[in-house]
Amino acid sequence: MKKLLFVAAIASLVAVSCSKDRTCTCTTSVSGNGASSSSTDVITLVGSTKSQAKANCVSTKQTYTTGTIVTSDCKLN
Repeated sequence: MKKLLFVAAIASLVAVSCSKDRTCTCTTSVSGNGASSSSTDVITLVGSTKSQAKANCVSTKQTYTTGTIVTSDCKLN
């Protein structure tokens, strides 16, 4: 019984230490039709593991029929 409680205590500590707040910094650029702009956003991913944060902090590129291109370059900090 003591061994089972010890293993459960260790497992709970490991699970708690893996989940934490992580930040994702995204630089978004909009270009097309002779104009361009950019902005930077910092997103806080609350209580996530590293793999969850990687899955949610993704870079994207979208091209619209109007010729506008929106690029978002995201990095996990």
